[in-house]
Amino acid sequence: MFKIPYKKLLLWQRNKDGATAVEFSLVGIPFILMVIGIIEMALMFASQSLLEASTAEGARQIRTGAVQQGGGETLFQNTLCDYASIFIDCDDLQYQVVSIPSFEEAQNFPDVSFDDEGNLEDQTFDAGGVSDVVMIRTAFKYAIKTPMMRFILTNNSDGNRILLSTVVLQTEPYEFEEE
Repeated sequence: MFKIPYKKLLLWQRNKDGATAVEFSLVGIPFILMVIGIIEMALMFASQSLLEASTAEGARQIRTGAVQQGGGETLFQNTLCDYASIFIDCDDLQYQVVSIPSFEEAQNFPDVSFDDEGNLEDQTFDAGGVSDVVMIRTAFKYAIKTPMMRFILTNNSDGNRILLSTVVLQTEPYEFEEE
């Protein structure tokens, strides 16, 4: 009978000590990049949500007449900054407040336009008067922090993402007649 030496059998077995390290090196880098991308998108979406909330609160100040009755543009700016200052620097917030004739005109109003640096071209402030229709646009250039996400998330030539929020409203009849 033919006998196979025991030592020869061991040659057929493989050393598996480094298999986990090799597998992790293949899967680990894409996994870490994916986690960083998820964090980047979460920060961007949080900034967009804060921009929406601050725009809604600023629009409320215009709708109720607080801005028109003495608060002015400063009240509007402070309201935006109070809500957005968690992730957004107040100096980077841009806005456009325009009184328009009707809601139908809001549909035909020109699209928002930006210059080469990503800034709003028209940054007027006209909060209107009693029962006027007002369109409020706020914009923020979100600087994408991770280089790999710039290719996916950017919508601007300088590698930033422009976040935009728009509210169209009719102001309340905040002036009352005294009897």
